[in-house]
Amino acid sequence: MTEPEAGIVLLGGGFSMDEDGLLDDWLLSRVTSPRPKICFVPTASGDAPAYIDRFLAAFGPRACDPSVLRLFQRELDDDALRGHLLAQDIVYVGGGNTANLLAIWRTHGVDRLLREAHGRGTLLCGISAGANCWAEASHTDSFGPLTFLPDGLGLLPGSVCPHYDSEPGRREGYRQAVASGALPAGWALEDGVAVHFRSGRLEAAVARSADVRLYRVEPAGDGGVTETGVACRVLLGQ
Repeated sequence: MTEPEAGIVLLGGGFSMDEDGLLDDWLLSRVTSPRPKICFVPTASGDAPAYIDRFLAAFGPRACDPSVLRLFQRELDDDALRGHLLAQDIVYVGGGNTANLLAIWRTHGVDRLLREAHGRGTLLCGISAGANCWAEASHTDSFGPLTFLPDGLGLLPGSVCPHYDSEPGRREGYRQAVASGALPAGWALEDGVAVHFRSGRLEAAVARSADVRLYRVEPAGDGGVTETGVACRVLLGQ
């Protein structure tokens, strides 16, 4: 296991989007174990088999011990579920529907177990819905049209918006939600960015290329927002 405060990583890419594996390799480097245990939680996609296969194909050859936690056809009782999650160095949450993800986790007590794992030093991470879930609130398409969801786990203060540059309406909608107070200030990730937080503070930010950005979005006194770009270390070609 890693030491306490391994933190939270928000991913704007990885095995489900990119062929180069840069963000996946960087993710594994964020823990000290030479062969980390990494558990994929595909709840937000309904435990989609193809998604699970892609995770195993990506992480199986790497220097790690991958596993999958399925909840739609649950295989572990409460004690085994707790033991498995608390034994992980990394818990990687996949994309899909954020609202459904949170509801199912709460039904099975996974939200409480992830809080416990976080307190014990497990690195929590994910992409899209798997990034949204850790914050207090998020910008989501869980209900069809893009809207705000003030219902996250709250392990990361503020709000999160994924796909900031790649999905129509994301940037405008998130800015409006923060300006109106529907969402608290937070972090907007363009695809290709990954960011690591410890104790709610920015620890590191990386990007697959020099043309993608991480932004801090905060309400401004004039009823708008301030959008501040955050420097990211570029991984491509290194």
